[in-house]
Amino acid sequence: MVERHGDRRRDHRTDGQDLTGPRADVSHVRQGSSNAIHGDGLTKLAAKDLPMLIAALLATALLFGGTVLYSFGFAAFLFSALPAEVAGRTLRRAFPHFYLFVIATAALAAGLLYGEDQVASGSMLVIAATTVPTRQLLMPAINRATDASTKAQFKLLHGLSVVITLLHIGIAAYVLSRFV
Repeated sequence: MVERHGDRRRDHRTDGQDLTGPRADVSHVRQGSSNAIHGDGLTKLAAKDLPMLIAALLATALLFGGTVLYSFGFAAFLFSALPAEVAGRTLRRAFPHFYLFVIATAALAAGLLYGEDQVASGSMLVIAATTVPTRQLLMPAINRATDASTKAQFKLLHGLSVVITLLHIGIAAYVLSRFV
């Protein structure tokens, strides 16, 4: 929220930083961004670019929230509400769709972020790219380990998938943090 104090403007998002005068350019806050705040409190973002940035941030937030909800809410709920065998079969059927969601939203966010912040765009592209082998190779290997009742192999592969998902959540959080 920007307040006017006489002829000075202060932005509460920047701890009351003066938005007029020589310190008005806060482009250093988001390194790699082509946008900077100027003395009038406006960014160099053209009005036509703002909807793209909003869409990119919404796609990134959707990925972050959806991944957190699926990983910590849906999966846990299934195992608490259903017998383990039924919950496992249900998750097995849901995971391919979840991974497609991750690939699509991360790729969409990467494309929308490209003109605004290439570090953020590249980060989202990493999520999309690493989800493809997770879906196509790791998930079937986890399923084979489950079917063969090789618990040690299942634990190792499942642990790897958990680490990948946590990294994806962390990367999406990092991308969102670049814009606050």
